[in-house]
Amino acid sequence: MSLLRLGAALLLAASLSACAGGMIPPGSAGSARPIPGKPSRPAPEAAARPKPATPRPTLPAAAAPVVPGENALGAGLVAGPPLADLLPSGERSRLALQAFRISCPALLRRNDQSGLTRGADWQQACSAASSWSDTTATEFFSRYFETAQVGDGKAFATGYFEPEIAGSRTKRSGYEVPVYARPVDLIDVDLGQFSDALKGKTIRGKVNGAKFVPFDERSQIVAGSLRGRAAEIAWAADPVEFFFLQVQGSGRLRLPDGGVMRIGYDGQNGRDYTGIGKLMKDRGLIQAGSMQDIMAYLRAHPAEGAAIMDENKSFVFFRELTGAGPLGALGLPVTAEASVAADPRYIPLGAPILLSMDRAEPNGIWIAQDTGGAIKGANRVDTFWGAGERARAIAGGMAARGSALLLLPIGTIARVQAQGGMSGNGRTTPYP
Repeated sequence: MSLLRLGAALLLAASLSACAGGMIPPGSAGSARPIPGKPSRPAPEAAARPKPATPRPTLPAAAAPVVPGENALGAGLVAGPPLADLLPSGERSRLALQAFRISCPALLRRNDQSGLTRGADWQQACSAASSWSDTTATEFFSRYFETAQVGDGKAFATGYFEPEIAGSRTKRSGYEVPVYARPVDLIDVDLGQFSDALKGKTIRGKVNGAKFVPFDERSQIVAGSLRGRAAEIAWAADPVEFFFLQVQGSGRLRLPDGGVMRIGYDGQNGRDYTGIGKLMKDRGLIQAGSMQDIMAYLRAHPAEGAAIMDENKSFVFFRELTGAGPLGALGLPVTAEASVAADPRYIPLGAPILLSMDRAEPNGIWIAQDTGGAIKGANRVDTFWGAGERARAIAGGMAARGSALLLLPIGTIARVQAQGGMSGNGRTTPYP
């Protein structure tokens, strides 16, 4: 992730969430420690039972129609109520403050695609965060931030985690699924260098003779098309587990000797991501859409399952991680139960966001530190739950709906209003 979050985010209930671009998430649920030299397969597990909650209503719509745009300004911004009236104390706020500190260096220097903030806007909050006590995190956010609703404020949250699967540094019996490094012939092209109208857009592919063509799709790679073109940095034991690790964008390989090898996102083949959860539900193959349901079907129908996985043409490449991790789209470590993947056109990367959903687990403040291939649009987030059985159970079945408020440095809304609101594409209205 950035996890890749292809995302990350498994968009499971709707399409299997994922994180992309490059931000990601030990222990597979229900799996025992392997016998040396012999991989183990995780036992079937269930998604965590949701804890119901009543989401806070979204704010009234802008008085005049808002023309949808390409970022938060175009979607429309509505000033929200004081944060102190909304913010519960607790562990999530403390974790969010820790994650915010990690984001500050990037916030101060990063170009905000949402159009809402400048680096200098974050200086005061970041300076205070550096020495602020975690025990009074709610006071910190209340003092330095104001709330705003982007667009209609209707939020959808999925979940991702850092999986741990059986793997080996070398190919051996039982470990025969290659984990590829980024191929040397995979090329990223910045289209903005060719046309101002294409600024911010990139494509990936390869050169074939005198032509630039799409890169190999998943089915070709699985069939062996990258042999001799990309290094195998490791070998996984289970193609289904590895498929989901790719969706998450990073993870851990549990080695035959009991050691762990952490791998992180190092590029993707440029092909569109297809959520197989929605595909399988549309075909009547599964009733629910959790990761656990999808895995059970793929294992029960291995030949059909392999073909279904190939319908997602996207394929992720990895590198070994030796430092802190997992890493998000900012190139910084993400924090379990505090980091989310979001669309940076609507939520500035590094900014806090307050969720109020129909599930209690994701409610509270999160920090946007990742992106994902399936995480597009205003108020769409993928919540990161860390590693281990609990993380896998919660993330695998997360599909929550409710409302979201973006937290901006105090004074941001007034400045946006003074500068003409939404540049003709939207407007800012005060909270009634």
